[in-house]
Amino acid sequence: MIGITSKMSQSEIVETFMNWLSQRNSGETEFHQAVYEVGINVLPFLLEHPEYTETNIFARLTEPDRIIIFRVAWQDDEGNIQVNRGYRVQHCNAIGPYKGGIRFHPSVNLSILKFLAFEQTFKNSLTGLPMGGGKGGADFDPKGKSDGEIMRFCQSFMTELYRHIGPYTDVPAGDIGVGAREVSYLFGQYKRLANQFTGVLTGKGLAFGGSEIRVEATGYGTVYMMEDMLKHRGDTIEGKTAVVSGSGNVALYAVEKLIELGAKPVTLSDSSGFVLDPAGIDSEKLAWVKELKEERRGRISEYAQEFKVEFHPGKRPWGVPCQVALPCATQNEIGQADAEALLNNGCLGVAEGANMPSEQDAIDAFQAAKILFAPSKAANAGGVAVSGLEMTQNSMRLSWSRDELNRHLREIMLDIHNRCVEHGSESENYVNYLKGANIAGFIKVADAMRAYGVM
Repeated sequence: MIGITSKMSQSEIVETFMNWLSQRNSGETEFHQAVYEVGINVLPFLLEHPEYTETNIFARLTEPDRIIIFRVAWQDDEGNIQVNRGYRVQHCNAIGPYKGGIRFHPSVNLSILKFLAFEQTFKNSLTGLPMGGGKGGADFDPKGKSDGEIMRFCQSFMTELYRHIGPYTDVPAGDIGVGAREVSYLFGQYKRLANQFTGVLTGKGLAFGGSEIRVEATGYGTVYMMEDMLKHRGDTIEGKTAVVSGSGNVALYAVEKLIELGAKPVTLSDSSGFVLDPAGIDSEKLAWVKELKEERRGRISEYAQEFKVEFHPGKRPWGVPCQVALPCATQNEIGQADAEALLNNGCLGVAEGANMPSEQDAIDAFQAAKILFAPSKAANAGGVAVSGLEMTQNSMRLSWSRDELNRHLREIMLDIHNRCVEHGSESENYVNYLKGANIAGFIKVADAMRAYGVM
């Protein structure tokens, strides 16, 4: 397998593989990072299981099934014709149709989408639901655009994408820059073009096939994962001070669940900086932030003005003393210095609500300190889990209640935790949740690929 032998040390195995990968995927730094994060655990595991090395499974998993790149031309409100680039990375459908979000953001490029699709494959595997991995998007910035411009962009984007997706082929969802409004425009255009009403997108409105608690699911699931990790160690989340980054759906509903479980969240952030509320963000304050972000689309600095607390412009909240940290903003928001600040200030655990928010040096620091660390493929799998449940409801032509869906979500997150423990326990007192998530997610996909033969 790529020149790897059983005589090599673990570091030599990973270095050899990553050199091969980097040469094939030049300049794709985010993709390299994602593969490395999985490879440090899976590659040594493979040497103990020749059934996977004989069929070169891991190398095959670093090459997407297909990548679709297309032009998106649309007209702005002044009548000017604008052009953006659209993508869909269909990474692996070994265990089900491709499933993963669509992201609209100026930073979108092939490296980011390949990393997200690769990560999605293992995340979806961990849920236990029959979903493969994919991701898509465009370098379009919805900020500052009118509703009409966003509608026209979404319709143009879907005019090309619709021929590559379907309820049994590829089921996209929302992501950064793609919320309920954008999903609605995308679904409406698909329905018009395909002349079918099918569950081809998730995150839809409740009036046309959407699911209860889909908006809340990623944030809730992240907190459930932290709750289970603490419980496994004989501790509880109640009374813990929590630092949360971001102020989108993941962060807001993580804060909501923290409040419900008796923790004290003290921060929220956006690209302008973070607010620190030492008294804690309570339900009333959270409702105010939801209105700020979801209705007025304002900046988090307004919270500081409203509630007379500190605003730290241009900074992230990782220097604030806490027992629990939930990065819920974006990738690579915690570096080594941030990790050391968290550790020095008494942090007991980190659960990643965003996708790959911790740089590798930060992960190394967390693991060296043996604190609780739940990687994003495990901690934020609640969102795609409820998306999978939305697909089930669409297929069955029924809707489950909010309580029933929350029960399903809680069971799925507990099962993810237990599978991480099964494959990641390194001693009686320490579970390497990154290792456990990587190996558990890999095994299910790899077994399916082996069963299909070489293809």
